[in-house]
Amino acid sequence: MTQADLVFTHGPVHTGDAARTRASSLAVTGERITAVGHDELRELIGPRTEVVDLSGKLLLPGFQDAHIHAVFGGTESAACDLTGTVSAVECLERIRAYAEANPGQAWITGSGWSLEAFDGGLPTRHLLDSAVADRPVYLTNRDHHGAWANTRALELAGLTRHTPDPADGRIEREADGTPTGMLQEGATALVARLVPAGTAADRLDGLLRAQRLLHSLGITGWQDALLGEFNGQPDPTDAYLAAARSGALTARVTGALWWDRDRGAEQIPELVARRAESSHGRFRAGSVKIMQDGIAENFTAAMTSPYLDGCGCATANSGLSFVDPVELRGYVTQLDALGFQVHFHALGDRAVREALDAVEAARAANGRRDTRHHLAHLQVVHPDDIRRFAEVGAIANIQPLWAAHEPQMDELTIPFLGPERAAWQYPFGALHRAGATLAAGSDWPVSSPDPLAGLHVAVNRMEPGAVDGRVFLPEQRLDLATAVAAYTAGSAHVNGHDDAGTLAVGRLADLVVLDRDILTGPAEEIAAARVLRTYVGGQLVHAAD
Repeated sequence: MTQADLVFTHGPVHTGDAARTRASSLAVTGERITAVGHDELRELIGPRTEVVDLSGKLLLPGFQDAHIHAVFGGTESAACDLTGTVSAVECLERIRAYAEANPGQAWITGSGWSLEAFDGGLPTRHLLDSAVADRPVYLTNRDHHGAWANTRALELAGLTRHTPDPADGRIEREADGTPTGMLQEGATALVARLVPAGTAADRLDGLLRAQRLLHSLGITGWQDALLGEFNGQPDPTDAYLAAARSGALTARVTGALWWDRDRGAEQIPELVARRAESSHGRFRAGSVKIMQDGIAENFTAAMTSPYLDGCGCATANSGLSFVDPVELRGYVTQLDALGFQVHFHALGDRAVREALDAVEAARAANGRRDTRHHLAHLQVVHPDDIRRFAEVGAIANIQPLWAAHEPQMDELTIPFLGPERAAWQYPFGALHRAGATLAAGSDWPVSSPDPLAGLHVAVNRMEPGAVDGRVFLPEQRLDLATAVAAYTAGSAHVNGHDDAGTLAVGRLADLVVLDRDILTGPAEEIAAARVLRTYVGGQLVHAAD
């Protein structure tokens, strides 16, 4: 019998197959799994075999992220990083300290501040001027659907009370129309276009920084949800190609090419050319990202009925559909016919319906094809549309961390949705019960990329460490095995990694070792687990200290 290169013993080994079977040993030869079983695998151990004694620790398929912005996350972490700040005072202190530590930077840029740190989610230029007034400052918020600029940045951009709102965004204004410094959605580009672009070396450094972090969290592959120029952000494709050609890209990555919402079908031939040019080794760009709406917190997520105001009365605003829904059906039909996967950003129930309508139109025109279209975020889903995911073959791409009570949800979302729509949020359980295929992702750097934190919220519908005991829509909880399947087999399916996501003979040895068996432990301790080892194709890419 051929000796294996690597053998794990004394499991448990969670195979992730349909029967959710368990083994205690697994063998790897080259980059693939060659045996799954129990004590009989000892016969595969030879003098050159590496043996990993799990000693009761859990071996799982490697996690995959179905919606992430890895290069952006890696580069932003090297700028003014406001991630984790909880108040305006803390934000300003961190901005001031960063500016003082970087006196030679012409612009102060960064990201990560939270809407709930400011009254109404609307920081002002005056606040930012109090920290830095001598240089322009431009800071995107945690969800990257808005940005905060100081007076100097607004002046350089020529923004005044006479500047009109762009069609896909909004300039928040003072009483006389003067910009406050808060820019929503497409309005961010009015300032972002002036921000000095990072270099190709910066983007490559950001990718490799992100890859180290993601491997340390057990992530072996992902779908980068935005390849292209967007609101002043440079295209990260060059970083992926450079890493893939040099062999530095150890993860398996699928790229989603950005659909320019200011253009129409004339861009499709360009996408075809980019798909051909943007694939090498472990990187390929076979998906197209269509952002159909915005976010609920700034009232740009597309809803089937109007948002409420602070008094609970209906407004005249139902959010934005960035792509005309009728034209969307035609675009998706053409993309589907060309073998593209379409990766939708759909938060509001109207955007979800428009995306499902587009997938349905493509199926009607082209027949059922293995294009694996998926809808990401799914914050508000109308109950009538739950069953349609399985019916039209659209995959539900969930970001579990958002499905919990926290200030942004309780203060800036629920009051403006009203009780009926608030109960339609993040319906993971309903989608699963209706037969939808689930994939999972993080949207990092919008939120933490840690799959264990996401699993914790998917199962508990509470943030890790929550002390108030409030469960967010408990009927939408997932059992842990289903949630794990979404983060492994489901995301591998969406990402086109057909021979990953489960542990079986012949499959890729993309593996993660946890320090405990989360599948048999208390649900409230899922997020306390830690990744000990991560393997891609049988090669160790992370080992904890």
